[in-house]
Amino acid sequence: MSYAKTERIALCQDYRGSLLNDTLSFWLPRAIDREHGGYLTSRDRDGTLVDEDKSIWQQGRFAWLLATLHQTMEPRQEWLEASLSGIQFLRKYGFDREGDGRMYFQVTRDGRPIRKRRYYFSECFACLALAAYARAAQDDRAAEEARALFRKCLDFYEHPELLPAKFTEMRPAKGIGSPMILMNVAQQLRETLDEPLANQWIDRFIDEIRSDFVKPEIQCVMEQVSLDGSIIDSFDGRTLNPGHAIECAWFILHEAKHRGDGDLVALGCEMLDWMWARAWDSKYGGLLYFTDVKGRPVQEYWHDMKFWWPHNEAEIATLLAWELTSDARYADWHRRIRAYNLKTFHDAEHGEWFGYVHRDGRRSSTLKGNLWKGPFHLPRMQWYCWRLLESSAAS
Repeated sequence: MSYAKTERIALCQDYRGSLLNDTLSFWLPRAIDREHGGYLTSRDRDGTLVDEDKSIWQQGRFAWLLATLHQTMEPRQEWLEASLSGIQFLRKYGFDREGDGRMYFQVTRDGRPIRKRRYYFSECFACLALAAYARAAQDDRAAEEARALFRKCLDFYEHPELLPAKFTEMRPAKGIGSPMILMNVAQQLRETLDEPLANQWIDRFIDEIRSDFVKPEIQCVMEQVSLDGSIIDSFDGRTLNPGHAIECAWFILHEAKHRGDGDLVALGCEMLDWMWARAWDSKYGGLLYFTDVKGRPVQEYWHDMKFWWPHNEAEIATLLAWELTSDARYADWHRRIRAYNLKTFHDAEHGEWFGYVHRDGRRSSTLKGNLWKGPFHLPRMQWYCWRLLESSAAS
């Protein structure tokens, strides 16, 4: 059953209210580090700080969110100032300026480096933050920093040999993560900074995803393939990450909506359909974290757990697919995943969502935040769905 206009209006209000009064109120003001700047995101159920190390990912992600809310929801000075706190921390402590110039992944509370990772997602999230802040604050310096960082990410994409190798040359492979995150960064820079080359790059990323990772013959979206796009018959090569593929699907659906492109609508919906079928847990509900492309056992021992973020991406993807196609099946899927999420992950007492549950929905941890989970996937989902429904309800 599709969503009636009255339902869309109520759902729109619910997403907005949940974002402001349940999720954001959990993080603000407690996450702001008044002493060193940036954000402290490792939080227990009630918001208690459990670790002082800072994830560079979370500094960029939260700064992006706050600047974006200031620009698109309402201009609140507290949001803009809180965003600047993250921006300034990234500028001061995020980069290895005496070494290879790359960004760190983890630093101490006062910014001393702990480790990097082998990919450039820290740079991507910092780029998003700088671009959003530049737009919200009309800050030319941040705009130029975002453009320079985007060019650096593109350089890493085109020349992966610039990054430390994880494997030998015995079994060369590539993952869907790079083209999909760069597609989203380009989309954001197009919206915030009118990036002139955004469409050209987005086309290239979509072409790579469609030609190498989307497999219509087996109705699947691969997480990792060989350099020529063929499937690698190994544990790593066969492992699927349905939540990641569903996130990629809604990035493509977002582009389809922006361009009014029916072919991209079809591509995004196929990706969603296939990975929903492979991941939906018919016994307990929710999405399995990993599956095997051939139905074989998966190596990762947490493969059948349910993590918060794939369920955030599925809420966006199903709602967006319904918006673009009016197919009642997607409205039903959206109702199903939303009901599961609120029942399983939401904490009615303290707000926000728990991050990790076992397959049957039993809570695995009381953590609300760590180096990977913070104020991003959940509030981004609530913000995106609110914005989508606000536009839909007005029509």
